[in-house]
Amino acid sequence: MNRKPVVIGVAGGSGSGKTSVTKSIYEHFKGHSILMLEQDFYYKDQSDLPFEERLNTNYDHPLAFDNDLLYEHLQLLLNHKTIEKPIYDYKLHTRSKDVMLVEPKDVIILEGILILEDKRLRDLMDIKLFVDTDADLRIIRRLLRDIKERGRSIDSVIDQYLSVVRPMHNQFIEPTKRYADIIIPEGGQNHVAIDLMVTKIQTILELNAIL
Repeated sequence: MNRKPVVIGVAGGSGSGKTSVTKSIYEHFKGHSILMLEQDFYYKDQSDLPFEERLNTNYDHPLAFDNDLLYEHLQLLLNHKTIEKPIYDYKLHTRSKDVMLVEPKDVIILEGILILEDKRLRDLMDIKLFVDTDADLRIIRRLLRDIKERGRSIDSVIDQYLSVVRPMHNQFIEPTKRYADIIIPEGGQNHVAIDLMVTKIQTILELNAIL
């Protein structure tokens, strides 16, 4: 009999360190049956829009995400079925034509800024985490990431942060903290919290193996 996979949600603002937390948990179980599902891959397809309009996409708003597809894929994985995970092209500001085959695993880590905002997704999670980091650290991390990885200028990143990221964080992301089972300060640097999560996941997996 196939056991239901364990679903761990990891939320938090942009630059909070949620990806570091996710990767730390993943590394602890590397070699075991575990996968990561990033909400960033599920931005809506914008291929029907002119490029100029795509440039105005608010990536920090709940409506930017195709949560219907994410929910559908999560349900498939929970039923031990393979999915075709979309790939997002940040340079073209739309979904790539390529997809990534993802096979079901015993542990699913769902990571993203707004995964706790959608009740359908929350209801599928066994553990809900919120990575809580001070705003000054988050903007510095975002600045470094967007310049190095996404070819952005300092001015454009700062302008986007002040006009979009910060107000969206306060309006949509920060309020989802109340849905979290555990709040982790300082992200990947909080080794105690990560160790506790690893122990909790191991306990759930052991119980699933017994039951």
